[in-house]
Amino acid sequence: MLVDSHCHLDFPDFADDLDGIVARAEAAGIGRIVTISTRVRRIDALLAITQRFPNVYCSVGTHPHQADEEDGISADELIALTQRPKVVALGEAGLDNFYKNGSPEAQERGFRAHIAAARATGLPLVIHTREADDACGRILDEEMDKGPFRAVLHCYTGGRELAMKAVDLGLSISFTGILTFKNSQAIRDIAAELPADRIMVETDAPYLAPGKHRGKRNEPSFVIETARVLAETRGVTLDEIAAQTTENFFRLFDKVPRPDAKAA
Repeated sequence: MLVDSHCHLDFPDFADDLDGIVARAEAAGIGRIVTISTRVRRIDALLAITQRFPNVYCSVGTHPHQADEEDGISADELIALTQRPKVVALGEAGLDNFYKNGSPEAQERGFRAHIAAARATGLPLVIHTREADDACGRILDEEMDKGPFRAVLHCYTGGRELAMKAVDLGLSISFTGILTFKNSQAIRDIAAELPADRIMVETDAPYLAPGKHRGKRNEPSFVIETARVLAETRGVTLDEIAAQTTENFFRLFDKVPRPDAKAA
């Protein structure tokens, strides 16, 4: 069993093929899918998808690209929305200095509000950080000093220093199809070094299709390609990586029910 801990099933790319996408994931042994929120104001669309599919769950949050659009959403509002049974995480929220679609000030305000909600609820925060290692590390240090919270740095493309800081703070690191790209040796080096209990896999679909699927629309069933390269990188079997990353997922996303032992 594998888990796609991060995709975007509400994006238009999937509108005409959602049943097929979820069916292919199940056929490939993907036991759970988390479809990640990018706009709090569109949470109803995500909730509708989770109601259609028993093994699909969602988060609630504001992507840094939408930080100005949703500036001012409070931790209390986020906390209230996490009461929905299938909302299992906060985010994605964080910092993005690559596209600069959200102002730095609004991104930081939103990031800190999501951290406060994660701290209050105990749910994990899905962190988006791109070309913002120093600022992200600073905020993580400052906020952890206020009280512990749980989180995963998703689609990791940062440097070793931020990855090790996250691990020291008790956070997890998740890898996408980028891990499989030929020019991603630096990311593979980090993936090889991380503690086994802090690694996860995801697709970030419809983006970043891995390996042999590169250039195509990504989907949750393709997460096995990232898991295979992660296994090779760490010198273990695919079965071992599947078991480890799945256990890591359920430990962090502990609102998601584990498969029934008899059904498994």
